[in-house]
Amino acid sequence: MMITKAEAIKSLHPTAEFIYRHNAVKEPEITWISTDITQPSDDEIAAEIAKLETEYNATQYQRDRAAEYPSIESLVVALWESVVEERLAPAIELQAKRQAIKDKYPKE
Repeated sequence: MMITKAEAIKSLHPTAEFIYRHNAVKEPEITWISTDITQPSDDEIAAEIAKLETEYNATQYQRDRAAEYPSIESLVVALWESVVEERLAPAIELQAKRQAIKDKYPKE
């Protein structure tokens, strides 16, 4: 994922007001509007982009798992069958599938 300068600025100063003009030919232009917040330097913005990209990359396993986990509907059915119908097999099977996905995409 590519973090933009605008996203980095919003991360640094969530209440800051600015105009971000993106042009495919040249560098994006930032017009700072907030008078009570100091505009971050290019170095501060670059450091924040690097930090946000590192955080995003560190959670890739979560996105990989979410794409393969059983659906919420499957979870509800297994839970219902386990609690109401007192049949544990569906819940145990569902948990085995979830664990296999966790093993496939471990936390780093």
